[in-house]
Amino acid sequence: MSLLTVEAPRSLLEFIGRELGVSEWLVVTEDHIRRFAEVTEDRQWIHVDAGRARKESPYRTTIAHGFLTLSLLSYFLNQLLQIRSGVKMGINYGLNRVRFPAPVIAGSQVRGRVTILSVSEIEHSVQVTFSIVVECREAPKPCCVAEWIVRYYTE
Repeated sequence: MSLLTVEAPRSLLEFIGRELGVSEWLVVTEDHIRRFAEVTEDRQWIHVDAGRARKESPYRTTIAHGFLTLSLLSYFLNQLLQIRSGVKMGINYGLNRVRFPAPVIAGSQVRGRVTILSVSEIEHSVQVTFSIVVECREAPKPCCVAEWIVRYYTE
């Protein structure tokens, strides 16, 4: 993993179409899943009932919420990109596409592969669309594929 450090948000224009890199692996524990379930009030048994999951789930254990996996995008991006100056604030502007092709089984290791798809200058801001593919170690398919829009306010 290497951190791309740029001087200002506009510097990202030169990286359109380029992969920034791949983050470190992160273990998604049953504790992560349980705490996410509590915060989001989503306590479906496939996430929180290990005993039932062992008996009834095709995965034989609990799995992470898709939204838990999605919420890790900022964690992965922060490992790969630093903007030194010129950012008053950055906001999550939204998502264009999100897919969950494979589950994240409790105890799995995941990482993010980040590419800059587009950069556009908008009044007082720079908007960047990232492609982030969340990979699960030893899995044939990614567990999440998303286009994430981040807006960096410059004034």
